[in-house]
Amino acid sequence: MRTLKIAVAQFAPKDGDKEYNLLVISKLTAKAKSAGAEVISFHEMSITAYTFFKDLDREQVKSYAEKVPDGESTKKLIEIAEKHDIIVLAGLVEIENDRFYNTYICVDKTGLKAKFRKLHPFISKYLSPGNEYVVFNIKDWKCGILICYDNNVVENVRATSLLGAEIIFAPHVTMCTPSAMPGRGFVDDALWQKRDFDPVPLRMEFDGPKGRGWLMRWLPARAYDNGVYYVFTNPIGYDGEHLKNGNSMILDPYGEVLTEIKSFEDEIAVTVITEDKLKLAGGWRYKNARRPELYKNIIGADHHSETKPVWLDKGEKD
Repeated sequence: MRTLKIAVAQFAPKDGDKEYNLLVISKLTAKAKSAGAEVISFHEMSITAYTFFKDLDREQVKSYAEKVPDGESTKKLIEIAEKHDIIVLAGLVEIENDRFYNTYICVDKTGLKAKFRKLHPFISKYLSPGNEYVVFNIKDWKCGILICYDNNVVENVRATSLLGAEIIFAPHVTMCTPSAMPGRGFVDDALWQKRDFDPVPLRMEFDGPKGRGWLMRWLPARAYDNGVYYVFTNPIGYDGEHLKNGNSMILDPYGEVLTEIKSFEDEIAVTVITEDKLKLAGGWRYKNARRPELYKNIIGADHHSETKPVWLDKGEKD
C-alpha cells in the first residue's frame, strides 16, 4: 500500500525579504526531514510575503518577480531540497513575457517538478490569472495545487480531482479579515502582543469564527466531496499588516484532520497518508455516480468571473 509522510509549515514572513524567508524555509525543511517527512509544503507567496503587494505599483511588483525555473529563488529551493533530500513546495511571484503570476512550485533535488499559477489572484491588479490545472507525481501519488481563493470555487477542486489528483496542496494567506459573514473580522493586535503570557484569548480568536471556525465550514467538505487528501498551509503572525492564525493542517478523504499546528511560532506538523482511504471515502463513490449529461451545459455556460474579497473593497489602491 502506498504511503507518504507529509509536513505542513507555518511561519511569519518578512515583507519582500527573500533571503530571510528562504532561511526560515530551509530551517523548517531541516526540521521536517528530521521528523521523517518526504515532502514539506509552505504557504502562498512564502518567499516574498503576500499582503503588502496590495500597495505596490507595477515596477515594485516587477522588482520582486522572478523567472521559473531560472530565477534565484527556485534555484535556492532546489538547493534546500537537495541538501535535505526532501521535496519542497513554496510560493513566489513569477515573471514571464512581462506578465506577473502568483505561482506555487514543487521542487526536488533534480529540479522543478511542477508549477501552478493562481487562477483567481486579487491582491494586486498587476498579477495575471493562471489558465490551467496542474496534476503531477510525487512518489507515485498524483498531486494537484490550488492557491487560496482557488479552493473557494468548488469547480476548481472537482476539476483537479477528476484529472486524477489524490492530494491537493492548498497554500493560503487567509483568515482573520472582515467578511459579510457574521463573526468574521480582524484580530486585535493587543492579543498577539500578550500571546506569551496570556495565550488563551488569542487562541480563542484564532480558533473561532474569525479563523479556524470559518476554515472548517468548507475545507473538510472539499476533501470529503472529492475523496482527496488536503494539505493546507497558512502563515502565523503578521503578513503585511494582517495578523494570520496559522493552523496549517492535513485532512484525509473523510474530511478528518490528521495533523494541525497549534502554535504561535514558526512550526511544522507531520503525518503519514495512506492509499486505502482514497477508495473507501464517499467522494470516490460520488464521483463515480456523476451524471454529467444533466449539468455539463449548466456548469459550462458562459459566465463573467469576479474575484474580490470584502476586506479588499475599501483598501484597494488605484
